[in-house]
Amino acid sequence: QGIPKEKAKTLVKKIKDSNIKVQPQIQDEQVRVIGKKRDDLQDAIQFCKELKIEQPLQYENFRD
Repeated sequence: QGIPKEKAKTLVKKIKDSNIKVQPQIQDEQVRVIGKKRDDLQDAIQFCKELKIEQPLQYENFRD
């Protein structure tokens, strides 16, 4: 299952407004977040977990 376009757009907007140094983008039914530092990506994951979104989200971190 993917995330609907409208929820993806609001999620991307909230991440951009949070001033975390990452670049969110919508790819198909996913929101991909790109950042230079692993800590910034972890901050973005924590930020998304704190949001009250009715959609269950999955997180993958490729900066290991």
